[in-house]
Amino acid sequence: MLILAFIGSPRPKGNSTLLLNKFIKGAKESGATVETIDTNRINIKYCRGCLKCNLAKRCTIRNDDFEELSKKILTADTLVFSSPVYFHHLPAGLKAIIDRFRSFNHVQILEDGLKHTPWVDWRKNFILLLSLGKPSTEDTEPIVDLFNFICEELGSGNKLTTIIGTRLAVPKQVIMEKHDLITLYEKLKIPVHLVEKDYEKNQALLKECFELGKKIK
Repeated sequence: MLILAFIGSPRPKGNSTLLLNKFIKGAKESGATVETIDTNRINIKYCRGCLKCNLAKRCTIRNDDFEELSKKILTADTLVFSSPVYFHHLPAGLKAIIDRFRSFNHVQILEDGLKHTPWVDWRKNFILLLSLGKPSTEDTEPIVDLFNFICEELGSGNKLTTIIGTRLAVPKQVIMEKHDLITLYEKLKIPVHLVEKDYEKNQALLKECFELGKKIK
């Protein structure tokens, strides 16, 4: 099992990265090989919408890291995307990579829409690990919709699994002990009576990521 994991958070010790770390720990315990890509450090140019990939069957943008990255994407059995939710969507570094996924498809304009045909029919696990400050998940819907679209268009054998952590506003919050959460909630003016519930929720979230890593096939 070869897993390629994308770190979307620009924050050191961001909550989504900590969720990813738990996933990776579980995956390695099960014998998987994992490579991580920090989207804030990799050199990826923006998609220009040139459509040349429709003819070349690959992205034609050069002098960045996507050519090598695309080989790793195609080889991997599982693609993991860990990310905070910024303004209802992905941070720029990760979104720039996702936009370049356009080159994995031939796109034909039809009378009533678009037809996407992948150059290779994918059969991959997609894992989406998201964190956001809001206590509910509706702000993640544009991201989940995007990944559902990607899975559907790139192959009938793809599968998407999503784990979402809510009310996670500051780095390391998901791993904080109760007394640290109390101090944080007082500072942020969040009702302190939520600490007990949120602590248990965070612990369950970390366990869920670990267990998903262990069982991914």
